[in-house]
Amino acid sequence: MATHQNSVYLASPFFSDGQKDRIATVVSLLKQNPTIDSDRIFIPQDHQFEQEPFGSFKWQDAVFASDMRQVRKADVVVAILDYQLEEGLTEPDSGTIFEFGAAYQDNVPVIMVQFGNNGQLNLMLARSYTAFFNGKDDVTDIKNYDFNNLETRYTDKKVL
Repeated sequence: MATHQNSVYLASPFFSDGQKDRIATVVSLLKQNPTIDSDRIFIPQDHQFEQEPFGSFKWQDAVFASDMRQVRKADVVVAILDYQLEEGLTEPDSGTIFEFGAAYQDNVPVIMVQFGNNGQLNLMLARSYTAFFNGKDDVTDIKNYDFNNLETRYTDKKVL
């Protein structure tokens, strides 16, 4: 029997080389997962509406609309929380968290990924995710996670 393959919206900052490396790692792991359709992983950095000048109102409007449409269409949102990991900061990117909240509001399951494991977790995030892959070694397990059954994976990270 064939396994259902899910579509993914990958929420993550993509402003630095470290952030882009983390995206590439997660995409590679997702593509190894038999419950993910590797052709249906939406990566926002690849869809920046280049017909309009970066940052212009028309550009903002088009990118925002596209991203929100893709969040709603996805079977699951995978959110990489690490924003300024290289600087030792653990606060997630606000855009990623906005997409996370939009997914939660639309009943799209959210899988959290965090390479750094020394931070604290906001209560709103802690109570709204389906699964949490916490720490560089744990993140590799996403390639084996069953996105069809969406088993809950908690963390014992301190909650604020």
